[in-house]
Amino acid sequence: MSREAWILVVLGGVVVVATLIGAVLLAVRVVRTRRLLTSLGAGGKVAFYGALIYTIFPVDLLPDPIYLDDMGVLAGALIYLTRLAHRHRAAIRRLPGQPDAPPGAGRTRRPVP
Repeated sequence: MSREAWILVVLGGVVVVATLIGAVLLAVRVVRTRRLLTSLGAGGKVAFYGALIYTIFPVDLLPDPIYLDDMGVLAGALIYLTRLAHRHRAAIRRLPGQPDAPPGAGRTRRPVP
C-alpha cells in the first residue's frame, strides 16, 4: 500500500473509534437517567427503551461501523428525557394553589444604570 492509502486507513480508524466512543458515552448518559423513569411516565420509558433497543439492535439505517445514526437516536432520547425531567422537577417545586406563571412574570424590569 502506498503512504496515502495508509493515511486514509488510519484516519478512517480514528473516525470509527471516535464515533464508537461518542455512542458509548451517550448510551451511558441515557442509562444514568433510568432512575427517573418511574416519574417520567410512558413517554420517557418509550424514549429510553426505544433508544437502547435501536442502539443494540443489529439492523440500523447505517451500517454498524458508522455509529452516527445510533448517536443521533441516543442524543435525541437524552434531550427528550432531560426536558421531561426538568418539567417534572418544576412541577414538584410548585406548591399546590400557586399559579402556573413564574413569580414576577407580570412585572416589567427597569434597566440597571
